[in-house]
Amino acid sequence: MDGDTRSPDRPALAPSPADLLTIGRSMLPVVRELLSAVPASCTWLLPVVAEHGEVADFEIAAVGTKSNDVAGRDGDQRLGRRLGDLYPAMVGGPLWELYRQVYADGSPRQLPDFQYHADGEGVIATSLFDVSVHRVCGGLMVWWRRLDESERRREQTELLGNLGWGETDLLTGQVTWSPGMYRIFERDPALGPMSTAEQTAHIIADDQPLRETAWQMLDSGLVSDLTFRMRVGEKVKHMRLVADTARDATGKPVKMYGVVQDVTARETSRTDVERLQEELRTRELTMVAEHRLTGQLQQIIQPLPDAPFTLADLEIWVQYLPAEDKARVGGDWYHAMALPDGRVILAIGDVVGHGLTAATAMAHLRYALVGWTAVEEADPGRLLSHLNHLCLRLGTTSTAAIAVYQPADRTLRWARAGHPLPLHHHAGRTRPLTRVDGLILGALATSEYPETRCRLHTGDLLLFYTDGLVERRGRDTSDTVDKVARTMADAAAHPDGRPLSHLAALLGDASPDDDTCLLAVSVRP
Repeated sequence: MDGDTRSPDRPALAPSPADLLTIGRSMLPVVRELLSAVPASCTWLLPVVAEHGEVADFEIAAVGTKSNDVAGRDGDQRLGRRLGDLYPAMVGGPLWELYRQVYADGSPRQLPDFQYHADGEGVIATSLFDVSVHRVCGGLMVWWRRLDESERRREQTELLGNLGWGETDLLTGQVTWSPGMYRIFERDPALGPMSTAEQTAHIIADDQPLRETAWQMLDSGLVSDLTFRMRVGEKVKHMRLVADTARDATGKPVKMYGVVQDVTARETSRTDVERLQEELRTRELTMVAEHRLTGQLQQIIQPLPDAPFTLADLEIWVQYLPAEDKARVGGDWYHAMALPDGRVILAIGDVVGHGLTAATAMAHLRYALVGWTAVEEADPGRLLSHLNHLCLRLGTTSTAAIAVYQPADRTLRWARAGHPLPLHHHAGRTRPLTRVDGLILGALATSEYPETRCRLHTGDLLLFYTDGLVERRGRDTSDTVDKVARTMADAAAHPDGRPLSHLAALLGDASPDDDTCLLAVSVRP
């Protein structure tokens, strides 16, 4: 009689490892072709069966297109290799046992927050993954989702920008917070996020109408971008909230997403600047008072480091020399900071004019640059475009140069907006960087700022400066630039190997009629 002669009450026998291996080998071409089109980090494993019929190891038989492992090996380098050979630290561990269990009984399983420890040089010692395992086509399909790198990037971004994000389910009321939110609100993560009502209760009474404004904007389908004052413990913080909603098919809001930035320092600095402006307007300053206010304003907007400091493999030195007329507070500014991805941003600028108006505009530009690099990709040309539109809104003009340094290959991408060309000392010669042109900021809304790049080397010097360093009444600027270049060459050749300490002589020749700002960079071994 044809058909299945087994008793309906007799359970089907589980396939043996040998049977599964036979199935897997027959499916190998199909699985490999399928995974070659899957843009994910996944591997398909076939068992290595010992003489006694038990699974002794697993062989990597197919991989997804994004399956580089912790050591950077791609799929071609791992196909046909055994796990025990590639990852000896895994043998006998929790993931190894999970593979054996899933292969034995066919039940899919997950291993959340799996920590893989590697002992090899040049490989991250501890990596964190979520792992999902299924028995498929006679083998094991393993999906990897790396957690540590994405978490590290998010935490660094939140820390650098003083940011946090939250999500509220408007149907259930459930609130989710990132680690940055707990830091901003100084709240123990063990307590969980605040409810919407709790967050509302922390808003200062005078700012409560702004909350209603935010809801009206969200109801209208707009993105809300408002700054509230909130009481956190005994302090009052200024919180900028950018919020948006997700809606169902009927248009009803079902989720609200928000990014919060603690802008207390910025708002406090703005208040200090306004206070100083009022003080300058309402009373006649003596020379002593002028000097004091100038120093206070300088420290509020851009405190100067006392000594050279290090970012990646760069040693950085900043100096600022005001004009002899102490009341003529200038608009010269600089910025040097490590980005979350390990790159370094270097910038310098000069707002046209003098006085507190120029200094206030300078503060806007510098703080805006810090904010933009915290929330988006740092591209020199794009950042200059942002600053150009900000200058147009402020009704001011400024020159600037922005560079982004990549330590991995020591390349420098940069662009400029009407600013003097930075000087580069390499292999005994000091020359301006390759010329790239861009219109002064605040002149034209459609201005574009092309980028160029160069490679730096150990021992190189790079000097960004404002025009007070080289411009003199009645003198050719090219002569003073040549003198600066000679000073850089002498500093680089000094036998003590501390070139930045020998650039102070540059300030001795700076123009007495204009502020001068220097941002000098030395490439370390």
